[in-house]
Amino acid sequence: MNNSIKRIEPLQLPWATEDPYIFCAYHRDLYPAGNESLGPAESLQGRRIGQDFAGKDGWNMYHGKEVPGFPAHPHRGFETVTVVTEGLVDHSDSLGSAGRFGNGDVQWLTSGKGVQHAEMFPLLSGNQNHFELFQIWLNLPRKDKMAPPHYKMLWREDIPLIEVNEGGKAEIRLIAGYYEDHKALDPTRDSWAADPANDMQIWTVRMEPGAKLTLPAPKTQVNRSVYFYKGSSLNADGQIVEANHRIVLDGSGAVELTNGDAEGYFLLLQGKPIAEPVVQYGPFVMNSRDEIQEAFDDYQADQFGGWPWKSLAPTHGKEQGRFALHADGKREEKG
Repeated sequence: MNNSIKRIEPLQLPWATEDPYIFCAYHRDLYPAGNESLGPAESLQGRRIGQDFAGKDGWNMYHGKEVPGFPAHPHRGFETVTVVTEGLVDHSDSLGSAGRFGNGDVQWLTSGKGVQHAEMFPLLSGNQNHFELFQIWLNLPRKDKMAPPHYKMLWREDIPLIEVNEGGKAEIRLIAGYYEDHKALDPTRDSWAADPANDMQIWTVRMEPGAKLTLPAPKTQVNRSVYFYKGSSLNADGQIVEANHRIVLDGSGAVELTNGDAEGYFLLLQGKPIAEPVVQYGPFVMNSRDEIQEAFDDYQADQFGGWPWKSLAPTHGKEQGRFALHADGKREEKG
């Protein structure tokens, strides 16, 4: 095995990650037509409603009862980077913020000292509603774990899309980091990714058959993984890897990737480790068990600010386009 590769392992949900990441949830659902309530226009009989992860008929309701998704739930001590390549997400949170994003948009949410949010997947089409989402849990260092919660939208129109043509076309969507003279949009202000010294990279990549792409040498020692989730095969520095595998790289040098004979897709996660103790209990990620208990106590005391919405699973209507409403009242409309 090439020295640039530490190990190769099958992808299992949720996807395993390395510091500074906690894990990556990957959702791929082939939803049917939507109904007037923005849920599936099919019977839900035989599903474990409220806890539907079985993939029956190629899709899940997750924790949703009428609309698929994840009704109100808390987070503390980390960030979620939600990359939606197909479909839409309706966001609502305990700060009074809301939004609808998808089909290439990314939401970067710093939970910090605590926030509740809902992530529902409205089915707006009367035909089919294909859905694909990566939710990356990115840790916060001790000094920022109690930062004020807030979120930022990285709209698809603004995310750098880079084409590399060597043996075929490779397209990089640069969510965090850099490639040659291209730089990603800024993340949230308290993110580990906000400091260039941490050499954070989050890319989604599509490669034509035979296309080549070189991952540049990191600027510092990092943890680096390639999640090859769709395609036939990928040659990583001479090692042939089949689809649905993670390639854990040594994080020190450049790595050449050559795609096989089918269109290939992968996610790249890279970053300098935070190198602090990690104690996780469900939606709370802290540095000690005492801090986890404190998170539970704080949540029970005030629900991280309460819940200002009439429903625990709000959606934003059939006619609403993509938008973001922030806690300070600022509103972005993208149509």
